[in-house]
Amino acid sequence: MDAEGWGETLTAEVLEERYGLIAAVVEPVHMGTDTINRRVLTDDGVRLFVKQYRSMADLDAARNAWDMSEYCRAAKLPVPRVWPDANDNLVTVAGGSAWAVVDEAPGRVTASAMTIPLAEHIGVVMGRMHRALAAYPLPRRVQHTRWWTEPVEDAVARCDIVMVRARRQGHDRLDKLRVDLDQRREDLRTHVPRLRARLPETLVEQALHADLTRTNLIVLADAVTGVIDFRCAGALPAWELGRAAFDPRTVATSTEWADCALAMARAYRSEHPRLPIREVRACARIALLYMLSSLYGATTAEYDLPEEAETDLKRYWRERQIAIRRLLGDIEGLEDELTVLGASGGAV
Repeated sequence: MDAEGWGETLTAEVLEERYGLIAAVVEPVHMGTDTINRRVLTDDGVRLFVKQYRSMADLDAARNAWDMSEYCRAAKLPVPRVWPDANDNLVTVAGGSAWAVVDEAPGRVTASAMTIPLAEHIGVVMGRMHRALAAYPLPRRVQHTRWWTEPVEDAVARCDIVMVRARRQGHDRLDKLRVDLDQRREDLRTHVPRLRARLPETLVEQALHADLTRTNLIVLADAVTGVIDFRCAGALPAWELGRAAFDPRTVATSTEWADCALAMARAYRSEHPRLPIREVRACARIALLYMLSSLYGATTAEYDLPEEAETDLKRYWRERQIAIRRLLGDIEGLEDELTVLGASGGAV
């Protein structure tokens, strides 16, 4: 039996022994970095998503994430149910691995550009989630704010490290990557100090999903049907809003990207008006700083991804390069429009 077949057999055994579920069909899902994922259809027609954690996984962090997921589901957010095992644990240990089992939400993860209606619904869901999580205990895990605090020359040095790694890995487009990293160094030195200078002195921090991106949203038509893969960290609502509103896939590929961002911010504001207006205004600037500070996707071999996931990550790197240029070209105009919608309380 090959490794994939063995994994499917093990999954079926864990489901029966730890959850009392009989798997009729087990299918691999070739995406994900922290877990090995499989879709399951049980003999009584229940569709499940099963996550098998890799050996180096932080299980305390995983348990905290599932606890937050269930908290948000109890708040009537579109979050799939986590199945407790026979001992009422949200994460079970069996067959030498840790596992989590959740209902499969209808729809799918999509990497295409957002529509305005989808952006609005993401804003509604995020606003409700931030409002609910404002009462959640602040997690021990803290989302980094390197985009805000890292010395510029340290960020430049990370570009050099990436280039060395790319040569060692035999990167297939080394010349293009060199051009990208040269541009990033210039952007870091030219733009980051002035972008940071106009940020609010303080920003609200609270418990958040902390990875609320397109890859962690199940959508059907123009509606969010499932929020998945909670990271569960203390983070800044303005950062999470900006990261979603200025999704690089949308900014890079859609002529409606600015309208999508404003629609999401408007819908978010209508559901969560307590976030200060200055932070709503700053979300575009924060999104830009976050993109400039991140080198994720410049190289891919170190992640040992399935081919489809690796191709997607390479595409994401290219799209983020385009998104940075577009945001740099229109940051002040975007902030003016965000200020207007913030001051109106989200009203059109």
